[in-house]
Amino acid sequence: MTRVLPDIAKAAESASALGDTQPMVLTRARRRLGQSDLRVFPLAIGGNVFGWKADTDTTTDILDTYAEHGGNFIDTADSYAGGRSEIMIGNWMRDRRNRAEIVVATKIGKSADNPGLSAGAVRRAVDASLERLGTDYIDLLYLHIDDHTVDFEETLLAVDDLVRAGKVRFSGASDHSGNRLIEARVIAAQLGVTPMVALQNHYNLVHRKEFEGDLARAARQQRLGVMPRFSLASGFLTGKYRTRADLARNSRGKESAQYLNKRGLRVLATLDQVAWEQRVSVGAVALAWLLSKPDIVAPVASATGADQVRELVAAAHVQLSRHQLAELDRVSV
Repeated sequence: MTRVLPDIAKAAESASALGDTQPMVLTRARRRLGQSDLRVFPLAIGGNVFGWKADTDTTTDILDTYAEHGGNFIDTADSYAGGRSEIMIGNWMRDRRNRAEIVVATKIGKSADNPGLSAGAVRRAVDASLERLGTDYIDLLYLHIDDHTVDFEETLLAVDDLVRAGKVRFSGASDHSGNRLIEARVIAAQLGVTPMVALQNHYNLVHRKEFEGDLARAARQQRLGVMPRFSLASGFLTGKYRTRADLARNSRGKESAQYLNKRGLRVLATLDQVAWEQRVSVGAVALAWLLSKPDIVAPVASATGADQVRELVAAAHVQLSRHQLAELDRVSV
């Protein structure tokens, strides 16, 4: 089995230490999110662990560290921790008095209180999210599911009503095929409603096919800003899991078991080498690979502590060489 070489491990530790002393060194220009006027840090911090794996103090530490490094893009959902994630984010923004500086993305459709995407469910879900977040508007509202039980026109009209009311600034898709994205754009044109500007999808170095086809073409044609979720393959692309014993030691190991094969280990070996060359963590290189791809605005990645945040935000500073990108492309196909 491939192991991290000692000097590579030291390079990652050195990169993490850099984040402790010189956080702003890792800041780079923000990216425009699709055709919106939102400009975001090229890494969205995931709120799926807030209120679940991260308590209030830990969540505050994570968000403070992210903001200190230039981060301004928080990703959550009304279903995360039964809504507690939104509450904790809202409390943090209130305490820090920084709502105007933060781009908040949340998702609707999966919550137990307001399931589905009927017009009524959309309105109720957004009002409930606004209350939990302690804000008057949501910057980016994702449709968390593709609800085939409701006419797409009904959902898109409901979202447009919220945009016109000032409760939502922009919208996006989160679980839709390329064909459904095209359908949404056609409906928007026919009805004169606000088109979606963003796509969140499953995409990373060891999960490429789902996006690199119809979805990528639709995103390019519609100039959607793409925010990959599972960008680190449930921790596999951080180098955390290299043996079956590693999987057994962690409760989330089973989610990465599918990647622990010859291809996955080849990807990790290449990430190890590039991480050593770039003096950053393995996870930062995996995120930098995503950021090199067309239409990718900001991968979504979660952290359970401030140290992890420092490693993740380093991705925004990494400029991979053509050779490094070619090798990562080659071993991950």
